[in-house]
Amino acid sequence: MNITNQNIEELIALCKENNQKAQFEVYNRYCKAMYNVACRIVKDEHFAQDVMQEGFLKAFTKINDYKQEVAFGAWLKKIIVNYSIDFYKKNNAFQVEDLSKTLYKTEENDSFFSENIDLNSLKVKQVLDTISGLKDNYRMVLTLFYIEGYDQEEISEILNITYANCRTTLSRAKESLRKKLEEI
Repeated sequence: MNITNQNIEELIALCKENNQKAQFEVYNRYCKAMYNVACRIVKDEHFAQDVMQEGFLKAFTKINDYKQEVAFGAWLKKIIVNYSIDFYKKNNAFQVEDLSKTLYKTEENDSFFSENIDLNSLKVKQVLDTISGLKDNYRMVLTLFYIEGYDQEEISEILNITYANCRTTLSRAKESLRKKLEEI
């Protein structure tokens, strides 16, 4: 059977046996999606390529730890996200605000966009560009929440911040994004 016709479970079994053709096929199937994940976090195309490749290397060395409790893509994505955040923190002055030292009133508001924003005229690229222009901690939280699909508990774990800090940061990031989108 041709390796390109095998399903992901068969490819993973071959990867566990260090089959390079299977690893290459897995890489080809997931590289674009994982590159996009890395690029949204590290904000540089060249570094994102490096981060993605390092993430794949790490995944292939840890492939025996994959127990099929979640989809392989989700397992791989978590590795890429964590590696991207670690890379970003090492190479940038990423500072998480310690909101536990300051008391703020935050309001949960399910109506994220106000009536002033014409959602039909906004384009995805405009929203993504606006997110990338926010403060680093806001950009990181919004990316993990809206684009990567992590919940607040997972984000607080990934960023090593308290749940309350994550909620407050997410709330402020939404508000900041909303204000910037109103200007467009």
